[in-house]
Amino acid sequence: MSELKSIHLNSLPGPHDISRVVLPNGITLLSRSNFNSPSVVISGYLNAGSLFDPGDKLSLAYFTSLGLMRGNHNFNFQQIYDRLESAGASLGFGASVHTTSFGGRALVEDLPLLLQTLSESLRYPTFPGDQLERLRARLMTGLAMRAQDTAEMASLTFDDIIFPNHPYGRPEDGYIETVQNVSRDDLVEFHRRHYGPTGMVLVVVGAVSPQEVQEKVLTYLGDWSNPQQEAAHEMPEIKPLSESVRKHITIPEKSQTDLVIGTLGPKRKSPDYLAASLGNSILGQFGMMGRIGDIVREQAGLAYHASTSLNAWISSGSWEVSAGVNPANLQKAIDLILSEMKRYVNEPVSNEELSDNQANFIGRLPLSLESNSGVANSLLNLERFQLGLDYYQLYPAKIEAVTPAMVLETARRYIDPDKMAIVSAGVAL
Repeated sequence: MSELKSIHLNSLPGPHDISRVVLPNGITLLSRSNFNSPSVVISGYLNAGSLFDPGDKLSLAYFTSLGLMRGNHNFNFQQIYDRLESAGASLGFGASVHTTSFGGRALVEDLPLLLQTLSESLRYPTFPGDQLERLRARLMTGLAMRAQDTAEMASLTFDDIIFPNHPYGRPEDGYIETVQNVSRDDLVEFHRRHYGPTGMVLVVVGAVSPQEVQEKVLTYLGDWSNPQQEAAHEMPEIKPLSESVRKHITIPEKSQTDLVIGTLGPKRKSPDYLAASLGNSILGQFGMMGRIGDIVREQAGLAYHASTSLNAWISSGSWEVSAGVNPANLQKAIDLILSEMKRYVNEPVSNEELSDNQANFIGRLPLSLESNSGVANSLLNLERFQLGLDYYQLYPAKIEAVTPAMVLETARRYIDPDKMAIVSAGVAL
């Protein structure tokens, strides 16, 4: 294969142009200069995710993250957004299982405004009651809509089956009753206990030097401390299913039934992640959604859409097939998908299939790193999953090193067609 020859490795982020420093208060700061752009992008996270949520107050981390920009000790909600909008800048927060994340962009001359807003939002939110009630209403409306969404409900139930009694199996946005249980005092207490610089990661990419970045970050965040900040919890052990589990969620008056079939997958740091990722592309992503899309949708006509996904996180992951089908074709689609998965774990992929996907993986890497935001997100993942600053430089060679035997061995390690979670949501069976 000659894909490596077409990529200039020095153009990819690496130790030669990524600056990484740990500030005295514990913030890890990564930056990469791009003076071909007049803008700057920031991205990052801190260890304040939904794994800290009490069971009866699921959504607490997510709710807290959404409340950060609703007012602080210097500016109210409208003033915060007016200041950003007048500069053509943006900043937002969200929360996942492990972290509360943030991202924003601005012209380089407005980087101080962006960092000031980030600092004030993280350190001094006031969580005004009227704004929190608006957020609560928005959250509950979204959850009511989710309950009528066949794809969302199938996915939610699937996660609960393969990650029982585990943070990965719980929705970050909670349920209607748990959102109702969250009070302003809960948000204030969650912020006090979990927001702080220890373990925080901040990435800055754009028309600014690493020295300037460090100076500005120290100005706005260098004196932040929180001696009460709690350490992350140990995650519970996750065990694979011992047998297949079949579940259907009845949602009346739906013309489409959504289906999820799958199992546990590798965590992102796993040595077999790349083999699994290439295999997943062959199985249900590449071209017209790979083998699954071709067999189930194109040839058999049993699905409106059918594809696979490999979701890899810090402690574990999932390997899923998703399809939208006519309710009358549900069982036929299930049988055909399982049959194709049995073939996948019994026969090696062809050299041609693997070669095409390797070329695709290597060829799209530079495209994903063309923008400041693409680079920022990529650098953030290097830190999040401890992949090493040279990961993107080594990536093409690692992709080319994957063989059909490695893809088959990895598939067999994770996929047992006789031990799958099979979840559908739609009209009554």
